[in-house]
Amino acid sequence: MQDKINQIQQTAEHAVDACTALEEIEQQRVRFLGKKGEVTLLFQHLKNVPVEEKPQAGVLINTLKDHIHNILQLKKERLETAQLEKQLLSESIDVTLPGQNSGFGKIHPLNRTLHELVDIFHSLGFSIAHGPEIETEYYNFDALNIPSYHPARDMQDTFFLENGMVLRTHTSPVQIRVMENKKPPVRIIAPGRVYRNEAINYKSYCLFHQIEGFYVDSAVSFAELKGVLAFVIREFFGKETQFRIRPSYFPFTEPSLECDIMVKGKSGWMEILGAGMIHPQVLKSVGYDPQQVQGYAFGMGIERITMLRYGIDDIRLLYDNDLRFLAQF
Repeated sequence: MQDKINQIQQTAEHAVDACTALEEIEQQRVRFLGKKGEVTLLFQHLKNVPVEEKPQAGVLINTLKDHIHNILQLKKERLETAQLEKQLLSESIDVTLPGQNSGFGKIHPLNRTLHELVDIFHSLGFSIAHGPEIETEYYNFDALNIPSYHPARDMQDTFFLENGMVLRTHTSPVQIRVMENKKPPVRIIAPGRVYRNEAINYKSYCLFHQIEGFYVDSAVSFAELKGVLAFVIREFFGKETQFRIRPSYFPFTEPSLECDIMVKGKSGWMEILGAGMIHPQVLKSVGYDPQQVQGYAFGMGIERITMLRYGIDDIRLLYDNDLRFLAQF
């Protein structure tokens, strides 16, 4: 029995020492310590050992079993350490090498336009207000003098939700929410994203950005509205920018106007915003007395102004996130 144990121990030590992969370690474990392994079979041979020698033989076999288990575990740890060192070496970085220039981030042209317009309106005393993009029909239509039977609802292709709400089609609902909770004077701009159920092409998209602005006080005039629009246009597009206003129609303003500018390099006039004096019915819907206060409101699309400013001819470019396009700004 002693000779057999010594032979298995020497064989196991040589076999384990020759292992070069973790899979080989597992193979040797099964060979010597598995259910049908060489050490396991030694226990079965104990029945052939004289009774007086069995205790000592059992101790020797258990010692052999522990020895083989230990050398297997030690070899496994060494192989795992070597494998980890190899992996770390392959992933190491030579900090002495020059870095790769990934370039600097750019402000998106829409945000650039928005920030500049907000700064201009701030200089005129306007504060910023925000509202939800998912609105009730009351705030998006009814309170703005657009009841359910009003043909003006057909002017805006609306996304209706299953719960009866809508994706707001303009930022004008913010005007109503502010006036419901604040007494005049109120001078607010409301920038934000709006949605229209329109076909996507080079000049229209299913979402875009607006700046709604309004001012309500006891003595607000149409002439003041024209002065504000003239100031904003010339601050943003340049002092020499030509612009004109012409009559228009919006259900929430009366009288209403649209404003066009002459863009350098373009032929003809380009419409950039709509505006007008807030309709008395809208003032009544928020609890204001049209006999005591008046107001004006205006709204402009950020995408259109951005495209005119930078000569962009396809609105889809603003949403493609193509770095080759954005890097130009």
